[in-house]
Amino acid sequence: MVINLLNLFFPRVCLGCKAYLIDNETYICTSCRHELPLTNFHLDSNDTLKDVFYGRVKLENATALLHFSKKGIVQQLMHNLKYKGHQEIGLFLGEWLGEELKNIEAYKTIEVVVPVPLHRTKLRRRGYNQVTKFGQGIAKALGIEFNDKVLQKTLATKTQVFKDRLLRTSGDLATFSISENKSLIGKHILLVDDIVTTGATIESCANVLLKIEGVKISLATMAITD
Repeated sequence: MVINLLNLFFPRVCLGCKAYLIDNETYICTSCRHELPLTNFHLDSNDTLKDVFYGRVKLENATALLHFSKKGIVQQLMHNLKYKGHQEIGLFLGEWLGEELKNIEAYKTIEVVVPVPLHRTKLRRRGYNQVTKFGQGIAKALGIEFNDKVLQKTLATKTQVFKDRLLRTSGDLATFSISENKSLIGKHILLVDDIVTTGATIESCANVLLKIEGVKISLATMAITD
């Protein structure tokens, strides 16, 4: 009764299309959920995302839950997540992907989830890392540790989408550091991020983590750009 009254005065809306949600819907409406462009990379043993990093960084496995396209539903979800404070989107997507990954043999050896970090200036301004809930959702589903302390961004950088890839990567390596490495020695790490575009940031993070003795890296993101 209380929930129904709250919905009456403060109606819940779909974070994808802004339609009113009904009682059995959470975060996004049934119609939007059915329209989400799933990649199924991990379900189909598809190496599309892994191939993005071929010759750049060694990854054990790599997957993205969704395809991202401009003006699509995924862009709307990412906008609400990053700029409107709707962290529940990250948790929703993380739990969804985590439930699928836990049944896949290649992901059963993963021991810790590490998110791509924000620089402290951006973190202070936004108030949260949009990847945190996503990573926590995956970690919970897999029954493993979530560690957002070990990897740090030490230099605030502007968007690098339009830079030459070699220029991007040469600069990016200096923007990330590791606070300590003993807890990750010999671990299989799942690095998580929101969207893969050029892959430069992920490449840099992975290469820094790979400096830790015996580490292996897999990757999971919310989306990959078409």
